[in-house]
Amino acid sequence: MSFVTKCYIQARESLLGHGRAQTMAEYALIIATVVVAVYGLYQSMGTDISSIAHSADNPLLTNA
Repeated sequence: MSFVTKCYIQARESLLGHGRAQTMAEYALIIATVVVAVYGLYQSMGTDISSIAHSADNPLLTNA
């Protein structure tokens, strides 16, 4: 492979190369972390949220 071809390939890979895939993988890891955190929070507060919703719904349904 000639010197010019090697320089062209290196320049092309540095400009268009693997940066985009790396960024997408980082975004996927961030989203997965947020999903796990929200799921854990929901599981720990699941019955509290349900009881709050039912206590708010009951007066509205009985007056209707």
